[in-house]
Amino acid sequence: MKGDMSTKKRKIKDTSKNYSAIRIKLKIEAEKNEDTGLANLTHYFQNHENGVSQYFKPQAKEYLVQQHEKLNIVEDPDFQYYLPIKWDIPFPPPENPKFTFIDLFAGIGGIRLAFQNLGGKCVFTSEWNKYAKKTYEANFGEVPFGDITQINEKEIPNHDILLAGFPCQPFSIAGVSKKNALGRLHGFLDETQGTLFFDIARILKEKRPKAFLLENVKNLVSHDKGRTFQVITNTLKELNYSIHFKVLDGKYFVPQHRERIIIVGFNNDVYKGKENFEFPQLTKAEYKIKDILEPNPDNKYTLSNHLWQYLQEYAKKHKEKGNGFGFGLTDLNGISRTMSARYYKDGAEILIPQKGKNPRRLTPREAARLQGFPDNFIIPVSDTQAYRQFGNSVTSPLIQSVAKNIIKQLVPLNESRKTKVAVY
Repeated sequence: MKGDMSTKKRKIKDTSKNYSAIRIKLKIEAEKNEDTGLANLTHYFQNHENGVSQYFKPQAKEYLVQQHEKLNIVEDPDFQYYLPIKWDIPFPPPENPKFTFIDLFAGIGGIRLAFQNLGGKCVFTSEWNKYAKKTYEANFGEVPFGDITQINEKEIPNHDILLAGFPCQPFSIAGVSKKNALGRLHGFLDETQGTLFFDIARILKEKRPKAFLLENVKNLVSHDKGRTFQVITNTLKELNYSIHFKVLDGKYFVPQHRERIIIVGFNNDVYKGKENFEFPQLTKAEYKIKDILEPNPDNKYTLSNHLWQYLQEYAKKHKEKGNGFGFGLTDLNGISRTMSARYYKDGAEILIPQKGKNPRRLTPREAARLQGFPDNFIIPVSDTQAYRQFGNSVTSPLIQSVAKNIIKQLVPLNESRKTKVAVY
């Protein structure tokens, strides 16, 4: 009937429980290295139904009341106005998770992304850098807790897998050289970062997860004539975990040579040392740098004449001295050198040749692709911070390939436990 549509009531889509609307309403912004209230609130939003909500609810409620008062929000500060949330973010939590994990030294979430892609649910995350937190929240809808050294292990929820890409600098060749030059200690003697491994150890001791995955620089194995790695493995064995480790190269997943050591452990109380775990067999490296390049990058990424001249002279000087330092002009049909956190300074280790003009840096999106992040991964920070973040990140698809083999050992246990609960 003519005009019928105009007289019918049309349903207006309610977006008030969309995360994007809630983050605006409550001003959810990761702006500080420490923001415990905001971390509790976003962790509660993601875990209010899965059995770990008690870890976050009291502080989340307190923070919600504070925000309602501060922002003059009319409704009562009640969770019913927010839950259940519709997660309109790039990487929402899985609806029917197969296992749980915690994400320590989380960075921008490269390890989380790998395990979440395979059906895992993150129940706790920690990261101290405010810029990394901003990127993490934009993609996962969760603000990490801050300094892990200040967090009581008893306040961390139970979980199936502990994940940690613990800080690289105390064990990396570049970091050790820099600290030696400054007359500073390094490794486990470094008071600021070297003992962070022991925060992992105290959490393993208290929570006893079924498995863990740790990621670090290749040099961890040889650092301090092997003593550092010996301390790490001995500590893990004393905690009654069986250990598997291997140096793996990201070039099998992305066009970048990036070797990292992966340490995987299984709880002997659960597996009795009989887990059937193997690292993935990586045989074909078929990726090319040209496959990740944007078609029309902004001219701002092209090196200035001054910088390009400086890099060429610097490389020539070191070549004459017999050193290997210098820029890396990348073969577009090959792979790049390892991207580091210093890439923001001059882009020297990975330069893209251009016809008729100076080479250029990677764009932030290309840097993301070089670590295996999908194009819907949001980059909400400056170029400088983005380069630091991707330079510090893991190669996410490499982690996911290892994760698959860990989960093969884990999921049958979880399914068996569910069956027993159902029977009894």
